[in-house]
Amino acid sequence: MSRIHKAFENKKAFIAFLTAGDPDYETSLANFRAVIEAGADLIEVGIPFSDPIAEGPVIQEADIRALSSGMTTDKAFQLVADIRKESDVPIVFMTYANPVYHYGADKFFEKAAAAGADGIIIPDCPYEERHEFDETAGKHGMDFISMIAPTSEDRIKTIASEAKGFIYVVSSLGVTGVRSEIKTDLTSILGLIKESTDTPAAIGFGISTPEQAEKMSKIADGVIVGSAMVRIAAEYGKDAPEQLSLFVKSMKEKM
Repeated sequence: MSRIHKAFENKKAFIAFLTAGDPDYETSLANFRAVIEAGADLIEVGIPFSDPIAEGPVIQEADIRALSSGMTTDKAFQLVADIRKESDVPIVFMTYANPVYHYGADKFFEKAAAAGADGIIIPDCPYEERHEFDETAGKHGMDFISMIAPTSEDRIKTIASEAKGFIYVVSSLGVTGVRSEIKTDLTSILGLIKESTDTPAAIGFGISTPEQAEKMSKIADGVIVGSAMVRIAAEYGKDAPEQLSLFVKSMKEKM
């Protein structure tokens, strides 16, 4: 069983996203350590990019801070390697197609796997164009994580049937960011997914409160939280690890 599948074994998975290198390498590493120690079942490590089209202002600003502090793809690999020295938690990279192409897909996945990453999410890679990334990631033992959005419609079963690792279910249209209410008919989407695959499905985009985590975990196998955590990291700076730990514990208590 892969590390990713173990994250969902006999429990609802709490998946935590933070941007690598925000606001600097050491603080970023401390933030990830705190989140893991607080009980995150899987972590997403965002590789900062200058044009993150799926992200709202909170994560865009985190990308700017990280890039300004000198974060690079190679340093993101090192960050994962440093996390892996201390933890067996599943780790998934979140990045965009351009940085992977620019780096060279085979070289990227070789180094990512060597660092200890288990998978990758590329939100601007359409399902129909995933094959190059999917095959190259698989060659190096990494899962290419599929995303299913409310607009996927008749493609939901097709995407789900070929999914690896876990399925990232996008809760709402638009970019990432905290939402006061999630109105998408996620129960129907999750139903179609479950008809097609045993691969776990986790809901992300907009989840920011324990009450939302509780509600989403009742219909999905996991909950993904990003912008709310990045906002804490931005607000508290060097003191963020303690606050992130409290936040993760409050979310997991409700799941």
